[in-house]
Amino acid sequence: MTDSLPPPRSATGLLPVRQLTRVEDGERLHSLLWQPGEGWRMISSAVLGGGIGRRSWVLNAQVSHGYRRTDPHRHLARLAREAGARGSGVGLMTAADVRAYGHADDGGVEAVATAGLGVRGWAASPQQGATLAVAPGTINIVVALPVALTDAALVNAVATATEAKVQALLDAGFDCSGTPTDAVCVAARIPDGDYQAHAFAGPRSLWGARVARAVHQAVVAAARQ
Repeated sequence: MTDSLPPPRSATGLLPVRQLTRVEDGERLHSLLWQPGEGWRMISSAVLGGGIGRRSWVLNAQVSHGYRRTDPHRHLARLAREAGARGSGVGLMTAADVRAYGHADDGGVEAVATAGLGVRGWAASPQQGATLAVAPGTINIVVALPVALTDAALVNAVATATEAKVQALLDAGFDCSGTPTDAVCVAARIPDGDYQAHAFAGPRSLWGARVARAVHQAVVAAARQ
């Protein structure tokens, strides 16, 4: 993997991402890598590093539209190692070109979103059927907060980010709630003597409102690209 231009963008410095380029099966693909290091706890629905735990990096990797690998967690782990990421992290996939990401910040909360909307619809669909669990997510959202959150507040932040995503899609002119394989990652500081854990992250709480606004702006920007 090689770094590519333009350089990282970040309004407050909390969520700077590196843009990386690689060639797989003759196709030029791109990734975004955030490496905040130690001191972070993340909650994610990602195929690699999902759940709640201490994580030190997040990789959002573009894959081909015909992606058929049945071991995406191993694939993402290898890509992260090749990019220089060490320790535990979160790996996201998308068929979208991640260079067209949206970025926003609100009151110290930052969000980065990538949006591929070729296959979209409503979550509560009358149609039955399942999407393959290994399919790459097409709307990926990464949120970083400069404060600590309790476990319950982390879950609340995921719900808030998801609500803001749907609102953003409607505001961007898309009649849908998302795609079948969207993923989200929320990162907050580890509670300690310097960071007292906040118990709420709903859309009307202080930090939840900031999450909602940052995600909304980032998803609108990504969707319109």
